[in-house]
Amino acid sequence: MAISLSSNVRNSLTSLQSITSQAAAVQSRLASGKKVNSAVDNPVNFFTAQSLNNRSDQLKGLLDGISNGIQTIQAASKGIDGITKLVGSLQSTIKQAQADAAQNRPTVVGTGTTLASSAEALLTSKSLKDIALDKRVGSAGDTTVATATAASAGDLGVDTTATGFLNIQIVTNPAAATSTTNVSVALTANTTVRDVVNAINSSGVASAFVDEKGLLNVKGSGSETLGVGLGVGATAIAATGTSATGASNTAFGLAATDATTGIASSGVTSATRSNLIQQYNDLRTQIDSLAKDSGFNGVNLLGGDKTTITFNEKTGKNQTKLEIQGTNLTSDNIGLVQAGNAQVAGTINFQNDTDLDKATGALTNALGSLKSLASTFGANLAVAQTRQDFTKDLANVLTTGADNLVNADANEEAAALLSLQTRQQLSQTALSLASQSDQAVLRLF
Repeated sequence: MAISLSSNVRNSLTSLQSITSQAAAVQSRLASGKKVNSAVDNPVNFFTAQSLNNRSDQLKGLLDGISNGIQTIQAASKGIDGITKLVGSLQSTIKQAQADAAQNRPTVVGTGTTLASSAEALLTSKSLKDIALDKRVGSAGDTTVATATAASAGDLGVDTTATGFLNIQIVTNPAAATSTTNVSVALTANTTVRDVVNAINSSGVASAFVDEKGLLNVKGSGSETLGVGLGVGATAIAATGTSATGASNTAFGLAATDATTGIASSGVTSATRSNLIQQYNDLRTQIDSLAKDSGFNGVNLLGGDKTTITFNEKTGKNQTKLEIQGTNLTSDNIGLVQAGNAQVAGTINFQNDTDLDKATGALTNALGSLKSLASTFGANLAVAQTRQDFTKDLANVLTTGADNLVNADANEEAAALLSLQTRQQLSQTALSLASQSDQAVLRLF
């Protein structure tokens, strides 16, 4: 049996039901914190927010890979820093070796007394050394040695008519002509032995001096066999251009064979330099070990490995990433060869000044290579760190945008709930008043 309600009661009841429903919806939004909880609430905002949150989650997932890539680069960078310090220690070792004079340099020494004699010392009251240095080489048409006197410095009797210059050829390993250096001295009537000595010293491959006996000495800068040939004009240079004939060697007290055969190393080694060889090789080994230990999570950019850092969630051509190809960093690869006590191809002879000079140059080049590699890794690290910060910020922007579409304003919803509760109370009062008119019929009984 249906119960009939008066229109006033029904209207008040309908209003109260509507308010109760609205209050329930507001309470739901306050409880969940969202104004859009499903596609039913607002399809556009719901699916847009879902898409934004999905991309934000994907970007956040990439942050771990970016972080690993950054650590991999930093590990390699720290390795380069350590290797740079070890190369500095190698430089110090080379300097210590250079500070100790080499004992095995070959020296071409005059065997006669043609540069100065004891008789000349009596005539001039000078030392044999000074007499020899002051002697003139010769002059045009000169073929006779002139003795030094109190009034004249004397000369070596070299005829300068033909060409007017003296050729000096300094050869490393004359038999094979490993290295040949030519120096020319312009000849005049005033050119002296001192000028010839200075010319040899300026060559950079040998040093010359006149000893206290008045003999010319030419010392090599390395430990290889040294050949020295002197001659007027082209006579000091053989037709092959590989060795000196020594045509004028005798005028300077040197043997002709000093040009063609040369003088071998003494073979005497420096104990100090020998002791530094192990130190040098140990440091070199540590460079290789440090490079091997500069990896992170199984990837070593100093071991030739490659790492790829992905920056976005896309695939194929639309994917952005940074590929970093490492290098196989070893002491050999940066030009630092092993050290030894003898002349062996592909090694540094610590007894040889020339080899030590080459090693110094190799260490300088190695530092340049390390600096360039560090700069490359530094640039890649800056890119990765910038993209890491960008990815974090972009993920936050996407999350905030999604929240703005679906999140409820707590203050607004609370105010609405308070208003609805007030209206609910008023509706309940109105319903009570409406029902009172229906109750008036009871007064008739």
